[in-house]
Amino acid sequence: MKLYRTTRGVLVEEQGRFFPLHVGGWDELIAGGDLQAAARAAIGGRPADGPGPGTVLAPIEGQEVWAAGVTYYRSRDARMEEAKDAGGGGFYDRVYTAERPELFFKATGSRVVGPGGPVRIRSDASWSVPEPEWVVLLGPDGKIMGHTIGNDMSSRDIEGENPLYLPQAKIYTGSCALGPCILLDSAPLAKETGIFLEIERQGETAFSGKTTLAAMKRELQELVAYLFRDNSFPHGVFLMTGTGIVPDATFTLQRGDVVRIRMDGIGTLENPVA
Repeated sequence: MKLYRTTRGVLVEEQGRFFPLHVGGWDELIAGGDLQAAARAAIGGRPADGPGPGTVLAPIEGQEVWAAGVTYYRSRDARMEEAKDAGGGGFYDRVYTAERPELFFKATGSRVVGPGGPVRIRSDASWSVPEPEWVVLLGPDGKIMGHTIGNDMSSRDIEGENPLYLPQAKIYTGSCALGPCILLDSAPLAKETGIFLEIERQGETAFSGKTTLAAMKRELQELVAYLFRDNSFPHGVFLMTGTGIVPDATFTLQRGDVVRIRMDGIGTLENPVA
């Protein structure tokens, strides 16, 4: 089952058919706990039209978005490369092998865009890249509620100048995209799940890459345990689990590019760049 937040309310998709899920609000639905039970209760009623173009919203309201870094070997290498001139490259190698993972705040709901919405590059950045990621929706109790696709937009030159600039490189309006739906599953996704990135520029492919969740060094439950350590999320929380696809240093996003991220079993998240 999949859950869509749309301009016409919340829709449940089951085997290609859509059903309205009547709830007081998105935050109430997430805080209620058992998303799968709520979705199953909606199936069997009168089917509804599927979401049309421009009607799918980011699956977030009051939830925070947090992110894990340096969870893939490719991410470790890229972060070391961007920080080497500032003398901070060794930080990321140590994080990759340390017991404690890197976790950082990424976005509030107001900074997140959904399918078709414009992700943004900072006006003071010269090296900007998308980071395609498996994103997990966690309930207030830390249990897995579902999965979606995320784009963790990053200003690599700003972070590389000094690791203390990470918040400026990562947190700004339009720096995060989520969607198109929530795949309802209380278990981690299979290791062979594929993630695919394509960046289109003027009608042609400017970059493409792929990986699988098997390339992740950290286990999901390890990241969740650290995220909920001495922290609480009454509306639930989205956890971005890191990226294994990073363009090399010769590539930077440009206004007008289109970023497409596809994940097996979930769908495609597409956003223009502004």
